[in-house]
Amino acid sequence: MRTEKIFLVGFMAAGKSTVAEALARRIDWRVEDVDARIEARERQTVADIFAQHGEDHFRAVERAVVQELLPLRHVVVATGGGTFADPATRTAINRNGTSVWLDVTFETVIARLPPDGRRPLAGNRDTLHRLYRARQAGYRQAHLRLDADSLPAGALVERLMDWLGA
Repeated sequence: MRTEKIFLVGFMAAGKSTVAEALARRIDWRVEDVDARIEARERQTVADIFAQHGEDHFRAVERAVVQELLPLRHVVVATGGGTFADPATRTAINRNGTSVWLDVTFETVIARLPPDGRRPLAGNRDTLHRLYRARQAGYRQAHLRLDADSLPAGALVERLMDWLGA
């Protein structure tokens, strides 16, 4: 295995949490979800954190959570959609593990997003599309890009296993 830590990055609804769980099961590693850790730490949903405290507060907590995860070994981390957009966090992730971009088209994002308001940045389609385009440059700095548009989690795990030499 080429690494002791894998960070799955990409836009919301790319499948990061699903693939992280499947990969961690396959290689018998621990799985961590950045958004789940934030919710546990703040005792609020991501949507409520955004609504009550704003995005700046959320991003500060997100940076702290990523810092807590950096020393861990044998872990697969599902990041939030904006985690890798922060240059300092992106640098820390790339220095401390392997980053894998699960790349999906904007159309796939729209099709996968639940209409229940759980995604606070997904309320306006035009704004969401601008955000999607803006984050692409950061995602391109990941160590590996996987086309996650039409492949199921199991197939993505197999491609990762091949790339990792496992």
